Amino acid sequence: MTNPAHGIAGFRLTEHTWMTELGNWIDAISPDGRRAGALLFDPKIIGLPGVRDRVVHAVMTDQRLVLGGLTGLIPVADVVAAGDQVWLLTAQAVSPTLSDLLATGPIDPAGAVSVLVETARTLLALHAAGVTHGSVHPGTVVITAEGAALLSERGLSDAIRGQASPRERDAAGWASLARGLAASLGQGRPRPAEVLEHAAATAATLGLAAARDILVGEAAGREGLAQAARGRSAFAQARAYAPPPTLPPRDEGDIVTLLHVPGRSSGPVQFGPGIGTQVQRPETTAERIWRAGRDQVATEHRPGSRLKKASRARRRRTVISAAVFAVIMAGAILAWLYTGDSPELAVMSIDVTAPKKTQGCGKAVLITGTVVTNGASGEITYEWRKNLDKEVVKGTLRTKSDQTTYQVPFRWTLQGKSNVKATATLRILTPGPVRTDKASFTYKC
Repeated sequence: MTNPAHGIAGFRLTEHTWMTELGNWIDAISPDGRRAGALLFDPKIIGLPGVRDRVVHAVMTDQRLVLGGLTGLIPVADVVAAGDQVWLLTAQAVSPTLSDLLATGPIDPAGAVSVLVETARTLLALHAAGVTHGSVHPGTVVITAEGAALLSERGLSDAIRGQASPRERDAAGWASLARGLAASLGQGRPRPAEVLEHAAATAATLGLAAARDILVGEAAGREGLAQAARGRSAFAQARAYAPPPTLPPRDEGDIVTLLHVPGRSSGPVQFGPGIGTQVQRPETTAERIWRAGRDQVATEHRPGSRLKKASRARRRRTVISAAVFAVIMAGAILAWLYTGDSPELAVMSIDVTAPKKTQGCGKAVLITGTVVTNGASGEITYEWRKNLDKEVVKGTLRTKSDQTTYQVPFRWTLQGKSNVKATATLRILTPGPVRTDKASFTYKC
């Protein structure tokens, strides 16, 4: 992918870049000189049907959460399109990551606990808000100059895949993070490593809240993390980039913001402890037109009755035009919100589990199917099939707009003396395409 020579939408791009599954991340400088980040999406990914809309929806969800007081996420300043390119611009530096720090040496125990407690707190807040991260790993944990741990790429991996990850996926990612930090401590610190391993096992069995509670009583500290971050990345040093000098506007081509509309406030926003910023973005073409019309109305006053009458007439026409435009814009926004927040129901994944232990005579065996949707409301039709007979058990499931994970239980009772392998298959019939999964258990009597 080719990067612009000087920048994008007022953000200056540096030479430090790295690749992820989403595309090309670049350390950047925002228009007012703050450290920031820019992600140029892989055109082969962002160009797939529906991907760009899902990415925009995920980012707008993040912005609503951040404005509502949720901390712990890398704040997104804007998503812009420049021709075939789509860029995500952040209001906070996205380097160094925990992966960068682990590549240079182990994280001290207090720092490891701090990272895990802060990321667990962020994930639990996301889950309480009805969303998940979907891609928790060391490359999506950013360490700030103060040693704070922020999560980046929230929801983007799910957006490009058209899926909604369950909370269990976040818990599994966090548990893997804890195990990696435990392994980095080495043999010289067995007790802290055991605590982290215990927290990882607890996350997999009892959930993130229980795992976090194990670590809350442990010694935590950011000093070692902050020192490691400053030693790894220039973007964690004291501010070294001055705002650019005022220059005449430079033509960067047709750059369209995908998040903002004219008239949106650009007041200061607080993204978390010690992270204050304003929405940093250049004025779009639509906003320049909006402002030019407003300024023209404000300055069109000349002495003389004829000029005053003409000015009043122009003002009346401008006010009427502005009112009509505002009504049209309001209708368009309401229509977009109505359609954008009410997607058609889709099944993203299913998983069937059965007991691992051998089942005895006459016992009712519980088999559980877990269905993950995209969070839309609707109806799912399904059926259970058994390999030992031709019985088909059909059922329906009503889904809610604020829930993505559902349990579909199935009880199977075997009788008589035999030693067999019983397999239950769950088939999701609608909405299509048809999805199947199965699980087996051993019956011995």
